[in-house]
Amino acid sequence: MQWVSVSANDSGINDAVANAADRLLTQLGSEPDLVLIFIAARHRIHFSALSPLLRRHFEGATLFGCLCQNSISEGIEHEDQSTITLMGAFLPDVRLHVVHLDEKQLPPTYAEQSLWDATLGFEDTPDCMLLLGTPSTFENEGFLKGLDRHYPTSGKIGGLASGVDQSDTPCLLMNDTVYSSGIIMLALSGDIALDTIVAQGCRPIGDPMFANNTHENLVLELDGQVPREVLTELYGKLNREDRQLFTQALFLGLAIDTQQEYKPGDFLVRAILGLDPQSGALWVNSPVPVNSVVQLHVRDAVSAAQDLDELLHRYQASSSSRDATGALLFSCTARGTNLYAQSNHDINAFIQALGEIPVAGCFCDGEIGPVRGTTYLHSFTSVFGVLRSKTGNTKQTNH
Repeated sequence: MQWVSVSANDSGINDAVANAADRLLTQLGSEPDLVLIFIAARHRIHFSALSPLLRRHFEGATLFGCLCQNSISEGIEHEDQSTITLMGAFLPDVRLHVVHLDEKQLPPTYAEQSLWDATLGFEDTPDCMLLLGTPSTFENEGFLKGLDRHYPTSGKIGGLASGVDQSDTPCLLMNDTVYSSGIIMLALSGDIALDTIVAQGCRPIGDPMFANNTHENLVLELDGQVPREVLTELYGKLNREDRQLFTQALFLGLAIDTQQEYKPGDFLVRAILGLDPQSGALWVNSPVPVNSVVQLHVRDAVSAAQDLDELLHRYQASSSSRDATGALLFSCTARGTNLYAQSNHDINAFIQALGEIPVAGCFCDGEIGPVRGTTYLHSFTSVFGVLRSKTGNTKQTNH
């Protein structure tokens, strides 16, 4: 197994594809089995022309990619540039399978396994899945729940295309076809493993509470109190810095499992939409189960950096990290310089923790990755997928 990540910043699409392809082939040494493509939004009008351009260089490779606000490669988060990023892989003992689904083709979550296998074209359970979707045209949460139910052992990561200016903008590429709706999946089976790192970028404030009374995404009571009263009481106990975050970047964490003590990473973080002006209830952008444990969270650059560093060093200490040969990064468009006021923060943190392995990816309008074994669609998150051979059959290449 061998991965190579390259990029090109040429303003013309023809030159950008040619330059990136030449660099990829030179570093890889042969035509890849797989080419992942992340195209900056400045090339939006040329997206439909990508496949013929790429096929001049990669006749037999599986092509899989999306449009994005900005791409990531070669240790750089290419913000506000016209960058094309290619991630090529030589995968001699890996089977590749691609499929596109529109929402009308999606099987019911609890349908028979045979229907899911037939819809996705699976003959066996993949080791991992890469998912790229269009924003606002697919019921992503239901699809992810179905994938977890029917393929619980398969690692799953990905993101939603960004930089899409209209609902019918072509933004997904799968082999020789572009799509403006639905989701595309790349399933990989064989000698490949995927490790995931999901950095939600928040830290808890206050204490865990029970959401005693809820209705879908409306929280009516927290520990028996009206949420507005709970928030007012907590605000009075905070220091000046946290009060500012409280008013600008307040989130609700939903505990993944019930346990005696909770720590950062035990919660699925969801955005707070506001307070109901009459009842004082709390609107959240995700259903909140009755009697679930929740905790308020805040988000800023310091919290996000600490969260990512802790997760990266925890993975660095694992035995799996030593076998990493490549990685993918799907980061929210609200991160990068929008969050840190500096360039390349998340990719630099990854390289410092795990070394100079090839990394590629993009900024997304929603990031897909697991928290405590369940796959979710996130926001404000960086999702890393670390790729490695299960048998150690690798050839390392500098990014």
